[in-house]
Amino acid sequence: MGVTADRRIGIVSIIVYEPDSAYQELNRILHEFGEIIIGRLGLPYRERGLSIIALIVDGTTDEIGAMTGRIGQLASVTVKTSFAKS
Repeated sequence: MGVTADRRIGIVSIIVYEPDSAYQELNRILHEFGEIIIGRLGLPYRERGLSIIALIVDGTTDEIGAMTGRIGQLASVTVKTSFAKS
């Protein structure tokens, strides 16, 4: 994985509304795309019964889009991405 002009830095935010039902598949997807994930922070929000995950990614828009598209198809999960300007 070299640094090229078509790669982007971004933040992917994931909210998991039913962690017990979604975690296994979510972690499988994240493992599959592990090469583009440079950092991960997960916070359980027990009072609300959900979990919040923040990913720092470095990849092409196609790679990041493929990952977030698969995550977005999971039941009880929402996902959003923000990219750095440069």
